[in-house]
Amino acid sequence: MPFTRKEEIVSEEGWYKDPYGRHESRWISDGTPTALVRDAGVESQDPPPDEPITVGMERGPEATRPDGTDLKRADDAESQHFDPQAMTDAAEEGIDSSW
Repeated sequence: MPFTRKEEIVSEEGWYKDPYGRHESRWISDGTPTALVRDAGVESQDPPPDEPITVGMERGPEATRPDGTDLKRADDAESQHFDPQAMTDAAEEGIDSSW
């Protein structure tokens, strides 16, 4: 059953303070608590109990930025240049030194 906030159904997705009080945060998907939980930054699974939610929604801190700005792309212009010949040379050196 989706969370409600002042008679309004919350269909957001993200980390919220665990309304059951078992964990620091619980992932909410389309307003419904999921089994994905987080404590001290460590994610694990704990299915939500079959009990009504009696507390209000409180947004938790995000582990990553939802806009993806913390991600690096493989074709990022700021990334180091990939030299396939240097990779091949390093592999051959490793193989040669193991003989």
